[in-house]
Amino acid sequence: MTKLFCQSSGIRSGLFSFIRLLIFSLTISIGMTVELVAVEMAKPPIQLAKEYQPQRIAKLSDYLISEKLDGVRGYWDGTNMLSRSGRIINVPHWFIEGLPSYPIDGELWIARNNFEQVSAIVRKNRASKAEWQQVRFMVFDLPAESTPFIERYQKALADLSNINPYIQVIEQFSLDEQAQLDERLQSIVAANGEGLMLHHKAAHYQIGRSSDIVKLKPFYDAEAIVLAHQPGKGKYTGMMGALLVESLQGKQFKIGTGFTDAVRRNPPQIGSIITFKYYGETQKGTPRFASFLRVRKPL
Repeated sequence: MTKLFCQSSGIRSGLFSFIRLLIFSLTISIGMTVELVAVEMAKPPIQLAKEYQPQRIAKLSDYLISEKLDGVRGYWDGTNMLSRSGRIINVPHWFIEGLPSYPIDGELWIARNNFEQVSAIVRKNRASKAEWQQVRFMVFDLPAESTPFIERYQKALADLSNINPYIQVIEQFSLDEQAQLDERLQSIVAANGEGLMLHHKAAHYQIGRSSDIVKLKPFYDAEAIVLAHQPGKGKYTGMMGALLVESLQGKQFKIGTGFTDAVRRNPPQIGSIITFKYYGETQKGTPRFASFLRVRKPL
């Protein structure tokens, strides 16, 4: 009986030791997993543009100008291609072949007016080779370089122009007069382009919003949270007529245009984030002539 009790105690002791070891292992494993996810989801330290305001441009010739591409932001950290939110983008090895170990800021892009297509490819875990062959990584800056933008552009041209056919440096050009800028903008927009980017030649790379890089578009876009659906009237009876939304600055307003009938029948979910376009702001600070563009899909 004593022997049996001792055996039973030994079994229980061994079992408890095993359970403690298992719990410890799981704790370490979970901790490592959380740490890895945190690293993977850390947002890259990127520079962001402000809206163009002509009164702040003292001398247009002090800027390099490029087309604003409607693609998906891509940040090469030397090892991985990251989205703006920090998600690792599963790019094929041949797509990034030859890229250096230093950071590169750019845009994953297909062509003008093809945002939805490139966005869908980037979100996939395993997009096909044929899909990725449509995409180009359009380089516009070298974040780790502590030199003026014009020198960073020249380095990008020298280092990255002939790596592989999927890596391209965005062309930068100079203009002297506002009339020339307006003409170039109209030409790009007429060809389904989005707009222009103006980057001060002497500016250094700054993380966050910088007044040294500005975007010029015939309209602006922003994001808002869907608060409610408002019923349609007339030909839209039985469908969504407008969205009540709240901007990221806390302003509430309605968006009633820009929707297809399919979207009106199946409107964006309450709580989802949409992108809308607008033409300046009202005296109350709400977007003027706001129009729906698309539901923002996380990257």
